[in-house]
Amino acid sequence: MQEDHLRESDILTSTFPTTQLIWNFSQCSENATICKGTSCLKPTDDFNKVLSVILSTVLTVMLALVMFSMGCNVELKKFLGHIKRPWGITVGILCQFGVMPLLGFTLAFAFNVLPIQAVAVIIMGCCPGGTASNILAYWLDGDMDLSISMTTCSTLLAMGMMPLCIFVYTKIWTDFDSIYIPYDSIGISLVALVIPVSFGIFFKHQWPRLAKIILKIGSISGGILIVIIAVVGGILYQSSWTITPELWVIGTIFPAAGYSLGFFLARMAGQSWHRCRTVALETGMQNSQLCTTIVQLSFSQEQLALMFTFPLIYSIFQIAFAAIILGGNGNQFEKCPNCCLEECGQNFHLSEIKQNNGLQPPSMLCCKSMFVSLSKIKMHGLQLPELPNQHAGW
Repeated sequence: MQEDHLRESDILTSTFPTTQLIWNFSQCSENATICKGTSCLKPTDDFNKVLSVILSTVLTVMLALVMFSMGCNVELKKFLGHIKRPWGITVGILCQFGVMPLLGFTLAFAFNVLPIQAVAVIIMGCCPGGTASNILAYWLDGDMDLSISMTTCSTLLAMGMMPLCIFVYTKIWTDFDSIYIPYDSIGISLVALVIPVSFGIFFKHQWPRLAKIILKIGSISGGILIVIIAVVGGILYQSSWTITPELWVIGTIFPAAGYSLGFFLARMAGQSWHRCRTVALETGMQNSQLCTTIVQLSFSQEQLALMFTFPLIYSIFQIAFAAIILGGNGNQFEKCPNCCLEECGQNFHLSEIKQNNGLQPPSMLCCKSMFVSLSKIKMHGLQLPELPNQHAGW
């Protein structure tokens, strides 16, 4: 027992700067129960406890409904196609468990943060993608089938890849045995994703028109849900917001670098533009709730005071950068009802549309984008099928 206690305290005592301790002590409030290092933790009142339980229940139900609506946009045939030919999934998994843990290690080492803080940064990098990426993939015109298949596969692979990555990248700072991997939480995340999405796929198959309405409602609700989670997290844990500038910088750079590297690596692998956007979102959008659970179960209150806020910072900036990307994603094809460019599985292709007992070629003015041509379609990296011989001159 004594050896375990000494081992756990090594993280707190290693390379701890005295000047930093004095600076942080001056910012601690009088009613703080813990005051060590870069932050203080105030006693949690009963109101916050009750609020946390209520909001957790409400948000869980809302998340299940949102994922059900996202499932209404998934085509089973294309979803299984990604599983059978998992090139896009493979690129995403390599980014998820190859790029992100290494990036977290590099940032923690470069900014020379405290060992316990470095562990928090790396744990965040080792987490699988979160369900928020599926919502944002819809808004950014990503490949929803690829997005959900990537989230499912990364969550499933996290059972083995998370312990491996954490062991490899944290061993210079702490003993791996001190970190608890909540396999039950990972399993719950997987179930909370698979079951609602499966019902959504079935619902779309049975009632396709009604599924479109549910999808629109769910996509709007999903955006609101993301904002609510960020605000609630900031309110419930406002006592832990006094942290070092280095963690703020890392929390800003980390998601932005994840989005960028995910996009460029997917592009280098020859993926289409809408798949590149999907891989980028799955790479940078981490399951911050899982990271919070791990640090809460693995470390003492004194250690949490130094590291607990980082998952919240990462969540804020990953949402902020996604909002910026969404705001700049104005170059979309907006189709009128009779347009010959038909969207199918978040991909555009030329389709044979029967109108007046004949096939209509793509009209030059049938889209709100004012001008549609084969060269413009190809320029955007969109897939074109083989055209019938009698219409080869379109």
